[in-house]
Amino acid sequence: MKKLSVIIVNYNVCYFLEQALLSVRKAILKLNAPAEIFVVDNNSGDNSVAMVQRRFPEVKLIENKQNLGFAKANNQAIRQATGEYVLLLNPDTIVEEDTFLKCCCFMDEHPEAGGLGVKMLDGTGTYLPESKRGLPTPWVGFYKIFGLTQLFPNSEKFARYYLGHLDKNKIQEVEVLAGAFMFLRHSVLQKIGLLDEAFFMYGEDIDLSYRIQQAGYKNFYLPHTRILHYKGKSTRRGSLNYVFVFYNAMAIFYRKHFFGRMAFVYSFIIQFAIVLRAGISVLVRIFHTFLPFLDDAALLFVGLYGLKIILEQRTSIQFPAYFPSQVIPVTVILWMGAIYFNNGYEKPFNLGRFIRGIIVGTILVAALGNFWPGANLAQNFILWGSIWALLALVGKRLLYHYGQYRNFRLGTRPRRRLAIIGSEQESKRVLQLLKKTGAATKIVGFASPYVTDNTAKEYLGELQQLNDIIQVHKLNELIFCGKDLSVTQIIEWMVAINDESVQYKILPEDSEYIIGSNNKNTPGDYYTLPIELNLYKKEQIRNKLLLDFTLALSFLVLSPALIWLVQNKRGFFRNCLLVLSGNYNWVGLQNTLDQHYRKNKAILTPLDQFETSPIPDEHTIRQMEVLYAQKYSIKSDLEIILKAFRHLGRRAV
Repeated sequence: MKKLSVIIVNYNVCYFLEQALLSVRKAILKLNAPAEIFVVDNNSGDNSVAMVQRRFPEVKLIENKQNLGFAKANNQAIRQATGEYVLLLNPDTIVEEDTFLKCCCFMDEHPEAGGLGVKMLDGTGTYLPESKRGLPTPWVGFYKIFGLTQLFPNSEKFARYYLGHLDKNKIQEVEVLAGAFMFLRHSVLQKIGLLDEAFFMYGEDIDLSYRIQQAGYKNFYLPHTRILHYKGKSTRRGSLNYVFVFYNAMAIFYRKHFFGRMAFVYSFIIQFAIVLRAGISVLVRIFHTFLPFLDDAALLFVGLYGLKIILEQRTSIQFPAYFPSQVIPVTVILWMGAIYFNNGYEKPFNLGRFIRGIIVGTILVAALGNFWPGANLAQNFILWGSIWALLALVGKRLLYHYGQYRNFRLGTRPRRRLAIIGSEQESKRVLQLLKKTGAATKIVGFASPYVTDNTAKEYLGELQQLNDIIQVHKLNELIFCGKDLSVTQIIEWMVAINDESVQYKILPEDSEYIIGSNNKNTPGDYYTLPIELNLYKKEQIRNKLLLDFTLALSFLVLSPALIWLVQNKRGFFRNCLLVLSGNYNWVGLQNTLDQHYRKNKAILTPLDQFETSPIPDEHTIRQMEVLYAQKYSIKSDLEIILKAFRHLGRRAV
């Protein structure tokens, strides 16, 4: 029998998983007791499976052919686990070298403990309040939903969700363990049952923690060992999808554990919370989406309305009565639309694209001006309007940029000043990786974790001088070399520096991924050798959307002639409408190559441009999709559609 079984469920986070497994391997060595590691891969589209097989042959790998969710995947491994203790660990975590040893010792000394959680820090070394949690009863959830938990973080009543009144540096009995790190007694799991598979994502940790207590055991919070939790690729918090998934999980929990009138009341409160939070989420998203455009629209409208008044006074010619309410708004939309479709709103800002958009907008407005009364009046309005659009919109950006960066170089940001913490050999490896990734940083030098007499100009000093090095060289990013520093050392320095302007990343031993996270509410990020995917560039996403929309409309208009060229005629009309909805593409991928991007369903795939028989294996298909994504252009889609036109009526993949 093993002392510990570590279980990690992975889905498309190869770069985080590698670092997590490296830390797990070191922690097991420190444990000095038999242990086993399981990785359950939920049909990842990245290189996760191959990486585990190549770098971690000791890992027991379970490959699923579909995404089974967190609970089902963990249960697969728990049923095979032989450890006295079972650890459910997220792939976007790093454990300290002594974490397993301290957790096992605590559980050995406390037979009443059914589960254990530890102190979690985000990628900046900041304490994560979800390290210890209370049961999310409706009132506790109410306080969290309406922000009272955030307003009163230390209140026993309002901060019950995070047990804010309890000292985060002392061992505490808690109600709920965090799903990112659940250290469980295997015998308790055998008694109470495994994770409830009714929960796909979120809620299963609350349910399991509650059942542990119901069985007469206790859950504890142990702050004497720490983990980093990057929050790598879970559903984005605050998004509409997160609201529905998380609060529906709460509804499942209440229906399961509460009965009668209380169950009805709790369910009603949760459903009300879902509607309320969903509404807020939609409004916030709309506001953030249109915020960059609203002040531009206001500037243009005010300027054009003022120009109308000035021209009327100077020429004694009156514009039509409908001009302010109809023509000026349309003019504003034309100018802003032209800027948008010329990539003027893309980041980083490009003055050339922006001016090109204004010029195109001026041409469109001039075409509209042919329908206005008075040729001279229209020409003057358009001329001075275009000058106002240029001066006002560019001038606003100059002021914003100067306020943030104290210079007028639009589209540029000060490069981050970066230092590497590690040996000279590992520092050179970091330099090579950064050069290949094209990271926009100024590499100041390196600090050694060892006492050395190094005289190289890049040598900044020893690790003990790190705070002084940061101040002297005005550093705002550090890369720690995992080969030269322990996780404990890295965490100690993250906590000790305590400077919000400094960001941290880690290069794991023998890895090509440099990983970090800038705050607890954003996903982890990384520097890595890039595969440039043209398909996911913003201008190509927009071009693809326009192409799909235009083709769908054209196909409907020309359907009396085109319908005879497709095999499934009814499906052809259905697909045209689905593409017009914006959730389907005429051509797309079977697999999402990068989980940062939304994946629409597609009618055709790159494979359809070939008459292949038999169907290629998955590896070949993936290579074709990568090639399509790398070299994507509108022409690519048009060629595939022309060659596979007869298949446009089939069901989307």
